[in-house]
Amino acid sequence: MKADSSVRYGTVSRYLHWGMAVLIAWQMMKFFDRIGDGEHWVGQVLASWHVSIGTLLLLLAIGRIVWASKQRNRRPAPAPATAWLVKAGHALLYLAMAVLPITGIMVLVGNGFGLAAFGIPLVAPGTDIAWMAELGGRLHSPVAWLLLIMVACHIGMAFFHYFVKKDGVLQRMA
Repeated sequence: MKADSSVRYGTVSRYLHWGMAVLIAWQMMKFFDRIGDGEHWVGQVLASWHVSIGTLLLLLAIGRIVWASKQRNRRPAPAPATAWLVKAGHALLYLAMAVLPITGIMVLVGNGFGLAAFGIPLVAPGTDIAWMAELGGRLHSPVAWLLLIMVACHIGMAFFHYFVKKDGVLQRMA
């Protein structure tokens, strides 16, 4: 497996990026539960894995943050004029990818349901923890919407670089 370089992201970075992109897209299918008061077939079929995939995404986000920090000096550099904006955008994406599953876990554990991922119990059901359920419940959905907006902007900028600037930015991750 290749590490990142100044001209292209390496194998690990690309697998983490595209694997998480697929899983986040799957998670976003949960928005279909907003249609018909939570009884939409897409949400019922795909979102049944929501907690398990969210837990996996948290682990992948942590791994991705650790990997990105280790590769920091090897990665392709953004244009100097927009470097701060690119770094801030990516930092917000990483933050949202970590905060979203944490707030989901807070809802479950705070409401006494415990946490199980892929059938493996991780936190046993217990008593309600009101502050945890309240905080997680208030933040989870807004952070999901924020992540959706940021992902749409991220994709839009990738296409802008590909079709308008034609500077090879998209190909670094492809």
